[in-house]
Amino acid sequence: MRQELRQFVINNFLFGVDDDEFRDEDSFLEKGLLDSTGVLELVAFLEEKYRIKVEDDELIPDNLDSIAQVMAYVNRKVSAKVTGEKFAATGIPRS
Repeated sequence: MRQELRQFVINNFLFGVDDDEFRDEDSFLEKGLLDSTGVLELVAFLEEKYRIKVEDDELIPDNLDSIAQVMAYVNRKVSAKVTGEKFAATGIPRS
C-alpha cells in the first residue's frame, strides 16, 4: 500500500518527480502538495483502489495529511469493513 500511495502522490502532485526528501510523515498541506481539489482526487483514488467509502466527517488532516496517516486511515477502514462483513455473515443482529 505504501508504494501505491507514494506513486499516486508522485504522479499526481509531484509531477512524476520522486523527491528523495519527501518522507511518509511529511504533511501534504505544509509541503503545499494538496489543495481542496487534490484532496478530492486522493479520496477518489482511495475509494476506487481500496473499495472504501470516505465519509464527509473523515475528511480531516488526521486521516489524509501524509502518506503515513493515509495508510493508517485506510487500514482502519479496511479492517472495520472486513469485521463488519464477518459479523454480518453470522446473521447475529448488531445491538
